[in-house]
Amino acid sequence: MNHLEQQLVSGHLAPGQRLPGERVLAAELGVGRSSVREALRVMEALGLLTAQTGSGPTAGAMIVSRPTGGMSMLMRLQVAAQNFPVSDVVQTRLVLETEVMRALAASDPTPDLSHAEQLLDAMDDATLAAHEFLVLDARFHIAMADAAGNQVIAAMMTGLRDSIESYVLAGAPLTTWPTTCTRLRCEHRGLLEAVRAGDPELARARIVEHIRGYYAESLGRPDAPEREHPRPRV
Repeated sequence: MNHLEQQLVSGHLAPGQRLPGERVLAAELGVGRSSVREALRVMEALGLLTAQTGSGPTAGAMIVSRPTGGMSMLMRLQVAAQNFPVSDVVQTRLVLETEVMRALAASDPTPDLSHAEQLLDAMDDATLAAHEFLVLDARFHIAMADAAGNQVIAAMMTGLRDSIESYVLAGAPLTTWPTTCTRLRCEHRGLLEAVRAGDPELARARIVEHIRGYYAESLGRPDAPEREHPRPRV
């Protein structure tokens, strides 16, 4: 794995290229083929490689051009193992999503938001249970990150998805859910409106209000993290 990392950094290998066969790699590194095979399997699990069995020009391992899956998986595992405090997850969302909204609103032309809008349309279904709505909510925020085009932020948001879903589901204020649901629908549409208006400051202010507002309401915590991102004036 270190050998391939060095090859990528030096430019001797590049995304889209096929790796030498296991026998060649084993000879180059002076190790057994089983060690090479194990390393390749680990990198395939991390989303860095794709492997085709058999023989011929399409067989063997190829370096993936956009290896974001590995980062997402590692973040999910870290979140699961560490059981991060909700306040840390919220603070991270503020850092990531304010940049997402700023970038979207500052882009000319406006990025394709069709997937995000489809999720909002799905959330308009009055028959959705609270947990179904909130799963779509998390997907909407990830779709916005994807649309912004920053692959690192999108991968981090995907990695945080399980954690985001767990705290919004745990804190769903079911006693006032109809009112909360209506407000969230309105806020989501407002995010799209700010982006399409090309107003980065408005988009940033609205996402901060949205994240902090839900955190304060659902978990009874008016002291939502704001050290790095104080609530802006609209």
